[in-house]
Amino acid sequence: MDLTFPAGLIPVLLLVLAAEFVNGWTDAPNAIATVVSTRVLAPSVAVVMATVLNVLGAMAGTAVAATIGKGIVRPEAINIATIAAAMIAIVVWSTMAWFHGLPTSESHALVAALAGAGIAGAGPGVLLWDGWSKVIIGLGFSTVLGFAGGFALMVGVSWGFRRVPLGAARRLFGRLQVLSAAFMAFSHGNNDGQKFIGVFTLALVLGGVLPEFRIPLWVILLCAGTMGIGTAVGGWRIVRTMGLRLTKLEPVHGFAAETGAAGTI
Repeated sequence: MDLTFPAGLIPVLLLVLAAEFVNGWTDAPNAIATVVSTRVLAPSVAVVMATVLNVLGAMAGTAVAATIGKGIVRPEAINIATIAAAMIAIVVWSTMAWFHGLPTSESHALVAALAGAGIAGAGPGVLLWDGWSKVIIGLGFSTVLGFAGGFALMVGVSWGFRRVPLGAARRLFGRLQVLSAAFMAFSHGNNDGQKFIGVFTLALVLGGVLPEFRIPLWVILLCAGTMGIGTAVGGWRIVRTMGLRLTKLEPVHGFAAETGAAGTI
């Protein structure tokens, strides 16, 4: 395919990649914070694992990307300036939060930034409420379901392994937590990583590079790789806050928390 990129579109695409980089830099490390907190994996090993599995997760599908790219705001009512404004807001906010060691959600930031920039440019009618209903349900229920899943798993495991010696249980769940952390990192890439793939594709459509919203393989690879680089470059500040300051965990707690969260995602 012969692709011609208008000069004005290139800075916007770079902003989307910058936001994807920040997503990996600040948000992805949250996925492996518990495995660091329980001392099952060293931070460096956990970050490498998160990098690889975030990339693989982002490449594993396009359903979330399609929802974000064409289901949040009306594509015909916005332009590349809307995308640029939204991406700048995400990068600035996420970087400020990272500086203060605050865990953030790029999912919340992305949909809010797209909505805010879209409304500023085209009014409230730019919002697609069918897509927003999915977002609101997902964001609203994720906290409740994640809590319930982690609680139920912890109660079930505590009852089922109540007669197992403590040392044996710690060794078992130390191994299982590596798997649950991997599941969590993959799920993060499969969900959060795809969101910016959708925005990148939307920018290509608005810039006239693509005739319709159809996600090319090279966009998936580029965005997934960018998030992976962000995960590899940074993240210890967030890992320290999430994994070492919020609560003290044992491997069994980390297993329950990660499995509950990944299942919810």
